[in-house]
Amino acid sequence: MKKHLALFKLLFLMIPGPLSVHAQTVIPLWANGAPGFENRRNEPEQAKDYWVKNIHNPSLTIYRPPADKANGAAVVICPGGGHRLLVYNSEGVAPAKFYNSLGVTVFILKYRLGRDTLSPYKIDVHARQDGYRAMRWVRSHASEFAIDTNRIGMMGYSAGGEVVDMVAFSGWKGDPKSPDAVDRENAKPNFIVQVYPGPSYIPENITSDAPPAFLVAANDDACCSLPIIQLLQRYREAKVPVEMHLYARGDHAFNMGTNRKLKSINNWPQRLADWLDDSHILQPERKKVLH
Repeated sequence: MKKHLALFKLLFLMIPGPLSVHAQTVIPLWANGAPGFENRRNEPEQAKDYWVKNIHNPSLTIYRPPADKANGAAVVICPGGGHRLLVYNSEGVAPAKFYNSLGVTVFILKYRLGRDTLSPYKIDVHARQDGYRAMRWVRSHASEFAIDTNRIGMMGYSAGGEVVDMVAFSGWKGDPKSPDAVDRENAKPNFIVQVYPGPSYIPENITSDAPPAFLVAANDDACCSLPIIQLLQRYREAKVPVEMHLYARGDHAFNMGTNRKLKSINNWPQRLADWLDDSHILQPERKKVLH
């Protein structure tokens, strides 16, 4: 597994800028636009440097691993940005490249932003709705991407971590009577990865069927070190598998670790790769045959 980090660093150097990322396959969450806002679906997004905003037609951008490396696992990534914008390159494209190096299919979620300029959206309504829809869309299209429906996870950075919290712990069940096949699907992630998640929407308690979790942040992050500690405690109380890495330094927004001069932060993605391997997410656990 040590080779994965070196490969990620090489891939990071090849990450495209905001203009070229659109070469990837982009799928709107709703064919006719978000419910209640269909008339805004054709409004163009704004993108510059590292960010994207003015999102009125929420979507998934698909990053597929090489066919000979794909292992059936998948993850929906929710970039951060304070619900004002999406830190799209370093918290969307960069982790997508890393997951691809591990054989994981990636869907980067562009969710609606409740704090964007003159935004008509509410975080706890519309970002949540986009998160549920993203998970249901991936599960309903799993066969098209050779995805194992038992290994579909969700990853969030900062504000994106709040989207994950809203989706991961309640409201999973689909509507079996819905005329939309996507909405019939279960939205529950099979695992979650929370990278300095925001402080809102952490549940007071979680149930024993919550998805296993990987949590990471820096202790000197004034905003988002406490949330992973709170999540850890709730996971421990529920006796659900959880792994937490709280680094001494790194502050907020260390992304995939390449923007810090700290070896611990530089190498945190390798801890994630190890956890994905140990948790049988990269490859399903084989049942022992008794002789």
